[in-house]
Amino acid sequence: MTLHLFNTYSGKKEPFEPTNPNRVTMYVCGPTVYSYAHIGNARPPVVFDVLFRLLRHQYGESAVIYARNFTDIDDKIIAASQETGEPIHAITGKYADIYRADMAALGTLPPTQEPRATEHIEEMQRLVSALLDKGHAYAEQDHVLFSVKSFHQYGKLSKLPQDDIIAGARVEVAPYKHDPADFVLWKPSKEDEPGWEAPTDWGVAGRGRPGWHLECSAMIRAGLGETIDIHGGGQDLRFPHHENEIAQSCCAHDTGDIPLARFWLHNGFLNMGKDKMSKSLGNIVTPHELLNTWQGEVLRFALLSAHYRQPLEWTDSLLEQSKKQLDRFYRTLSEFSDVEEIAVEVPANIMAALRDDLNTPEAIAALHALRDRAASATGPERAQAKAQLLAAGELLGLFSSDPANWFKGATSEDGLADEAIDTLLDERAQARKEKNYARADEIRDELAANNIIFEDGPDGTTWRRG
Repeated sequence: MTLHLFNTYSGKKEPFEPTNPNRVTMYVCGPTVYSYAHIGNARPPVVFDVLFRLLRHQYGESAVIYARNFTDIDDKIIAASQETGEPIHAITGKYADIYRADMAALGTLPPTQEPRATEHIEEMQRLVSALLDKGHAYAEQDHVLFSVKSFHQYGKLSKLPQDDIIAGARVEVAPYKHDPADFVLWKPSKEDEPGWEAPTDWGVAGRGRPGWHLECSAMIRAGLGETIDIHGGGQDLRFPHHENEIAQSCCAHDTGDIPLARFWLHNGFLNMGKDKMSKSLGNIVTPHELLNTWQGEVLRFALLSAHYRQPLEWTDSLLEQSKKQLDRFYRTLSEFSDVEEIAVEVPANIMAALRDDLNTPEAIAALHALRDRAASATGPERAQAKAQLLAAGELLGLFSSDPANWFKGATSEDGLADEAIDTLLDERAQARKEKNYARADEIRDELAANNIIFEDGPDGTTWRRG
């Protein structure tokens, strides 16, 4: 079955065929590393990780090149450095490492490439030079700006008319703009800000730094090429960021009607209840915090519970329901611990769901049905059932934990660590051996107060978090 993806640029679902099946290229906009990512920022890496896995499954692991960038030069990063006194490279390095660790905890595979903006300044400057030479950009008051009127297809991705584009601008119209819709490619740096010398023929003085939109275009060209197969990101990036990427890349590279990427994919917003998650509203929740209480796979399952293009309401009940569903899968898998693993194909109905524009809710429903069949399997069918569950789970980035470890769960900031629980259970066993039942009961009550469920068996005591 052919993979079909909804292409934002065309506004319809289309069959996906890469330009070169031996080199499938995908770029997803990554974080600006000045603070912790919020859970809404985690939706794109999880969604596009599923697509990455699916493409690797279809074309081969070595055939898919997936780039996810780090923006490591930005006004917010500079502000964080000035506020804390920490060097910029220390801030960006710290939060890039945290981001990688948090996303790995959510089960995302490492991208093939992780370009950083500051590593591609020369490529950005060459792109600006090309736009100036071709009349698509101009210098004004030591800024270089892109002339939106020079690109007749501007607005095709966002489907916004020019009046709405101007009205929807997120910043005041600066005096150096020839047109309100024009956007910055290069801007001057203050004395206490990082910057790079611009080519002398630009007509700007002093040190400067790139505009945000310019960065992704340059990194894509450097690592993947002028035209890539897939460009992904959140719905909030559709305009102006992705629209501006298309404009500057098409005009600099003379790609005509090819809009930088052949397929543009955008995931829907993540809302806190009924409200969009926003730092301005103060309703931010971070994966870094959530991972203190919830296993990463619970967060991943919750993020995949709705179709990626639809909005998703993030609530405690969503997390609780996701945990309960995963518990059911892991209980079934725990009953197959004695079954030898064999190689099988991912069930056809799950493949069909994922190839239909990453329909993860339908794939998860099929996964539940597969689990129910596995629970009743007997004889040689048990090995087949276990293998199918694991193969399907791997494609979705699920079931990577050992069932015994799964039921131990995540460690809360205020809860008992695994080692402390093991120590208490050892002490309880010794107390019972010495007939000190009062102490054994105290330990039982302490564990119960920390929501630790344990069972005594012939091979010792096993435990899990409730």
